[in-house]
Amino acid sequence: MDYIREFDIRLDKEYYYAGEQINGIVVLDTIENFKLKTIRVILRGKAHAEWKVILSGDRRTIRDDQYFIDERQVIWGDADLETPASILPRNVHKFPFRYRTKKKTKTKISKHFFRFSLPESSLPCSFESKPCCIRYYIKVTLEIPYASPPQGMKYFTIIGPHIDCMEEQYLKPIVLQDSRSVCCWCCKTGTLTLRCTLERSAYVCNESLKLKATIDNQGESEVRLRVQFVQHCEFFIDRGVLGINKETKHIVFEYKGDYVKQNSRTKWDSANSLVIPTMPTSLVGICRLAQIYYVLSVSLDNEKDIDIVHLTFPITIGNVPFRIPNSSVVPKVKYEPACSHVEGGLYTGPEFLLGQVYDGTDKSTRESIVLYRPVYVAVERNTSQDPHN
Repeated sequence: MDYIREFDIRLDKEYYYAGEQINGIVVLDTIENFKLKTIRVILRGKAHAEWKVILSGDRRTIRDDQYFIDERQVIWGDADLETPASILPRNVHKFPFRYRTKKKTKTKISKHFFRFSLPESSLPCSFESKPCCIRYYIKVTLEIPYASPPQGMKYFTIIGPHIDCMEEQYLKPIVLQDSRSVCCWCCKTGTLTLRCTLERSAYVCNESLKLKATIDNQGESEVRLRVQFVQHCEFFIDRGVLGINKETKHIVFEYKGDYVKQNSRTKWDSANSLVIPTMPTSLVGICRLAQIYYVLSVSLDNEKDIDIVHLTFPITIGNVPFRIPNSSVVPKVKYEPACSHVEGGLYTGPEFLLGQVYDGTDKSTRESIVLYRPVYVAVERNTSQDPHN
């Protein structure tokens, strides 16, 4: 509207954990006096899944939603529909979410406190992908008589669900072994053996995977170690009895070692070579529309065949890093957007891309302005106290 010069929503920070209180203000810079009935604020968190399928020969769009938070408050004015609008004078107005008003009655002065607190329950992390997204936002509506109500939205990130890498189930080493008999010259039989030990199964982004491998090559050809870290995403929409699902898979990183000669045995230690990039937290059993999990695949390949022997380890991506027991030093963490080749960082919704006027330059050389990206917990490697760093 012409008489509103600025309409902004400002939060005290850009990311929150479950159970925290959200503090912020609604800023209105007006150049004229006008009637304003109420300022309504909605705190909402929801998952939305949507994609196209072919049903009975027709291409249709199917969608589903799941709500985690849906709270509403009036931070200015009276929610009573019969209460007349008040005059808001021209000025710069700041309406805090944690706002106190005093209302005089015949007997006492009553106080009303307005605040938004996130639930203590486990909340899924903020997430962006084309088939499904999980978003949390504050929506503000100005109810003005005889006019379309102006609305504003502010997106923020939820860090969740709570996964501590120090939980006992993640600290137990996992040892796996696979062998395969291979034919050698003169009808002899050799054995190709791969034995791997994963020190722990939960990590925070920017930590190094702790993997050790022993390779015993008694075959006829050289083999080499191949390590793949893979992100699996499954999306679901309730439709009918079975529902409809969609799956995506992305290689987070891949490592290929040196060739191991015939009739030889060697050992390999990942040390700090397998660093996990920033990406979404593992999400299993929290959201009915999306599931995110990670698998570490270790195999031996030769020039002709792949996965001659093959091992897989489940990996959990958490948000509370590993700490050295009985140490007072706590690893420092930072918050970063996901890397661009996995779900969570691969896609940016069009509503978060700022439109630009064509200036005659090549479109491919112009940088798009992204208004919002979810962030995830990552360890600062220069201060990490991991005993192997």
